[in-house]
Amino acid sequence: MNTTLTMNDLDKRAKLSSLWVFVFLNMIFRDLHEFGRPGFLEEVMSGVVGGVQVTEGLMLVGGIMIAVPLLIIPLTQFLTFKANRRANLFMGGLMIVNIIGTNMVPDLDNIFFAVIEIAALLLILRLAWNWKEDTA
Repeated sequence: MNTTLTMNDLDKRAKLSSLWVFVFLNMIFRDLHEFGRPGFLEEVMSGVVGGVQVTEGLMLVGGIMIAVPLLIIPLTQFLTFKANRRANLFMGGLMIVNIIGTNMVPDLDNIFFAVIEIAALLLILRLAWNWKEDTA
């Protein structure tokens, strides 16, 4: 087994990590952007946001969905080629499903952020799908 990384492999890893940082930051800024919506703070304080009761289970699911892109950032640098490619394909697809599933009745700013996030995730999927193992 060859453990030497080629420049092409390092470049691919850097691109994927950068795209995951971009997706993560867009998710955070989209969430922060909601605080500017009239009535949002009152919804948060009441425990019912957008007609959905905020429970511990829902908070856990939200935390997991934020942890996915955060976790893949360092994993992209350290996983082997095969595990890296699979993780990026799986997590990229999972995040697209998550974005679509959580934006059933979106407003314009949520559509804006969702389009940007999905475009970046599609690029991640394309890079991971076309990534061929280099031999040094």
